[in-house]
Amino acid sequence: MNAVKTIGNRSFWLARRLLSGLIVVWAAATFTFFVQFLMPGERAQIIFNANTGNVGEIPRDQLLAINARYGFNQPVIVQYGKYIRDVMHGDLGQSYVQYQPVTDLIARQIGPTIALAFAAMLTAWIITITTTVLFAGRDNIWSKALGGFQAFLATLPPYWLGTILLVVFAIQLRLFPVVGGNTLMGLVLPTMALALEIYGFLGQAVLSEFTRVLDQPFITSSRMRGTGDFSVRLRHALRHAALPGITLSGWIIGKLLSGAVLIEAVFGRQGLGGVLVTATSTRDIPVVSGVILVSAALFVATSLFVDLTVRLIDPRMKEA
Repeated sequence: MNAVKTIGNRSFWLARRLLSGLIVVWAAATFTFFVQFLMPGERAQIIFNANTGNVGEIPRDQLLAINARYGFNQPVIVQYGKYIRDVMHGDLGQSYVQYQPVTDLIARQIGPTIALAFAAMLTAWIITITTTVLFAGRDNIWSKALGGFQAFLATLPPYWLGTILLVVFAIQLRLFPVVGGNTLMGLVLPTMALALEIYGFLGQAVLSEFTRVLDQPFITSSRMRGTGDFSVRLRHALRHAALPGITLSGWIIGKLLSGAVLIEAVFGRQGLGGVLVTATSTRDIPVVSGVILVSAALFVATSLFVDLTVRLIDPRMKEA
């Protein structure tokens, strides 16, 4: 009976999380659809200007033709319904400027962006675990300085830090390429530009919990059984202290995806950053909407993964 109840609770939790994720994606789709009506100028004019390179008034016959082709002459509620239907089928529309499906444009460029975001996340976690295990909770200057250093990094804008790293390590010291493309060496500086700020947030969350856990009775008991200090910190304290950081990781992924857009522009990398910058400058609405939608979907997926991970690590979450 208890097993059936447990399975039912887990199924209900998963269904609720999936529903909330779908609501987030639907809200993002709705926002991207209606915000285009708040932009100056008609969509048909934007398409005409992109096709011809002109900035003058569009002839009326061409205005009517473009409106008919893209369905702009239909009622807004009908356009909205078709847009949501297409999104549900994975169709994000066609680029006004590049005349290609938005899905294809994003698919070709999303790989480098995801690689950069997860490389930064992995680097931030490695730095967090290393500094926490080695320095947190000790009575020395390094332990006292750690929290302040993390708070300082959390205030640094990634694009500013990226510019500094580019000037120092690529231009002056010439240790890394100025324009790295998608090579392994070219990934180092963009990764550090994102990871150091994320480490500031992540490190503070883990540090605070790690310091609290070190004073718990089970840590004292483990030391009394003869377990070494490093083993206590790494095997016992860190497991419990990592939970706030793992919970924070869902928000961090969303921040990394948005930060990667700016970092890709700073370092001249391929990815969604270049796609979004180009689409914004040319007012290519379907591409901008598509990038926002894909980012929202990735945020929902990673948040669900983080929640599942927390439930696996902390038995109390399963019981709840």
